[in-house]
Amino acid sequence: MAPPEKRRSNQPIFWAAGIVLVIAAVFAIRAMTREVVKVNVAQVSYQTLSSSVPTNGKVEPVEPFQAHATTPGVLEKIYVSEGDHVVPGQLLLRMDDADIRARLATAQASLSQAELQLSDIEHGGSSEERGNFSSNTNSAKLEQESAAQNLASLETLQQKGAASASEVTAAKQRLNSAEVALGNANTHSAQRYGSSDKANAQARVAEARAAVNAANAALAAADIRSPYEGTVYYIPYSQYEFVPAGEDMMDIADLNKLLVRAYFDEPDIGRLKDGQPVTITWDAKPGKVWHGHMSHAPNTVITYGGTRNVGEGIISVDDARGDLTPNSNVLVRVTEEQRSNVLSIPREALHTDGSKNYVYKIVDGKLQQTPIQIGSLVTNTNVEIVGGLRPNDTVVLGPATAGTELFNGLAVKPVKPAKPVK
Repeated sequence: MAPPEKRRSNQPIFWAAGIVLVIAAVFAIRAMTREVVKVNVAQVSYQTLSSSVPTNGKVEPVEPFQAHATTPGVLEKIYVSEGDHVVPGQLLLRMDDADIRARLATAQASLSQAELQLSDIEHGGSSEERGNFSSNTNSAKLEQESAAQNLASLETLQQKGAASASEVTAAKQRLNSAEVALGNANTHSAQRYGSSDKANAQARVAEARAAVNAANAALAAADIRSPYEGTVYYIPYSQYEFVPAGEDMMDIADLNKLLVRAYFDEPDIGRLKDGQPVTITWDAKPGKVWHGHMSHAPNTVITYGGTRNVGEGIISVDDARGDLTPNSNVLVRVTEEQRSNVLSIPREALHTDGSKNYVYKIVDGKLQQTPIQIGSLVTNTNVEIVGGLRPNDTVVLGPATAGTELFNGLAVKPVKPAKPVK
């Protein structure tokens, strides 16, 4: 039998060994009784992946026609309604032309008066004035001829001593006065109007003729006809309503030829190029999808809405059939890149730690943290895998129960059999 002192010295060792055994037993029991964590899983598989650039845009006609009011006036008659199909030359609407006709009459009267004034200047005056000029010239000529004959007679008589020198002098003065009067009459008749008078008259004629042409054009524009075949899609004014000059009264377009003016955020501009396929959706028609292509990729940056720096791109709509309305706000998605047979996983399975990417792969019922290398194709739902995984590997998307922590070596059970995610 061991001495009491020795038994007392071994007691701490026995107690420590007992504690260790109890702890080991507890962990062993917990390990045997712990419930296996359920996880959602997916298989690594080959997919067709595409990366895209989404944004908003507005639908526009390729060749729109807008009927503008050339002058202010009342919309007298509208012959078509929104949605009507029209053909070239079809009468669309008529403006009240009473004021236009009054302006045309005034312009024509001004033109006639200006042309008459120009004619008078070119011919040296009116017919009445020319008659007066001719009569005055003839009278002056007769006086000059009479004065000349009288002077000749007196000079002959003076030589015979039958006329005095004073009489001859008076006859000469009379002849001088008659010649001056005749010269003045001829000058007044030939040079009444100068070159500046004619230029001014020609300018007045041109101005009056322009006013007549403008009034005729306005009169012709009172009846507005369709220039080509299309559909009426916008009528902002009602019949008998006053329309200011220059206002748009009706819009027509071929609704089979549409484009979308789209606005892409600045970081996405470098990913866009001509010819890329585009899908178009409109909230007004849920489930309907139109297709198109990028016809003009953005090449400059503008400010849109006061807050966004965007590039403006033009998208041609390839399958519009009159079922997409101009001025509609739509959503577009440009396919930047698309490849088939790409090894991929769902984005939920990807974990990132700094610059390292990894997944939790299930191996023998436990989680195995596996480093991976991802490719250039990363979509909203899938990630391209270029290293670290093989087809049909099972990866974990996340725990079936929220709040459960995943870690390397954790025993897990898939909620359902792993299937390729499409």
